[in-house]
Amino acid sequence: MEHQLPPLNALRAFEATARHLSVKNAANELCVTAGAVSQLIKSLELHLGIPLFRRANRGIFLSDAGQAYLPPVRNAFRQISDATRRVAVPAETGILTVSATPFFASAWLVPRLKSFQDAHPDIDLQVLTSGALADFSRDGVDVAIRHGLGRYPGLSSQRVLAVEIVPVAAPTLVDRLGMPAAPAELRRWPRVNDAERKAWQLWFQAQGIEDAGPARGPSFDDSSLLLKAVLTGQGAALLPSAVVADDIAESRLVRLSDVSWLEDFAYYLVYPETSRDRPKIAAFRDWIVGEANKSAARPRRKPPLKAARCRASS
Repeated sequence: MEHQLPPLNALRAFEATARHLSVKNAANELCVTAGAVSQLIKSLELHLGIPLFRRANRGIFLSDAGQAYLPPVRNAFRQISDATRRVAVPAETGILTVSATPFFASAWLVPRLKSFQDAHPDIDLQVLTSGALADFSRDGVDVAIRHGLGRYPGLSSQRVLAVEIVPVAAPTLVDRLGMPAAPAELRRWPRVNDAERKAWQLWFQAQGIEDAGPARGPSFDDSSLLLKAVLTGQGAALLPSAVVADDIAESRLVRLSDVSWLEDFAYYLVYPETSRDRPKIAAFRDWIVGEANKSAARPRRKPPLKAARCRASS
């Protein structure tokens, strides 16, 4: 005899509570009271004839049965979400939601979006910025741009930009200190650091320079803030060449050395495998890869003549 399916709302309450291990947080997510969530879970446990949670020390934990039940329930919701997305958008127009890190969005993506809108006027981009990984089944995100190794189980990924790290500084700082003749000269420069203060040390080591000196100067956990500090002349910094290419080309920044350091990580365009053939996603994929190829092919701008003269007099 086939078992009757439990109520969908009870399953949603179970999944949310299991994810948060908190009835209160699950209630906030589902926009209901904590009492309603407790009643839904109780009804599901009565339906199944087995407890799904253990209560101890004012906390809740999944029982053995709950741990076994959660993965297929979560997978079922994901499949329903994917199927709904496929059938609920009959026309490939409207909004395409893109998730990206704040730094990549502000420094690289947004300045180029006009060319996408000109080529695809029927698609309106919605750009969401976050440092967290996108949950495609819950966040309403169509594509994400992630900084990593490109290995995302269950998702399609395509490399957009390799991360070539280069030293840069504002022209005013170069005017004052002169262009460095060799990477080792940057040890005496004021420097702006990443949050862990390790990037400069790794870059110097890649050039065979073991004594990089102390990691002095301000540090930032947001690359957008780090870039702002460099643009205002607070010090030299290590930033992705593709992301600062426009700043270099338009003389807002000066590349201090032809030497670079290639990170293992890169920027990848990521989306669910089931969305690969959606016209909106294919259009964005083709566009962003084309823009990345243009960035890689752009010739480097030589340092300003004034900066070159400073080196001779330093």
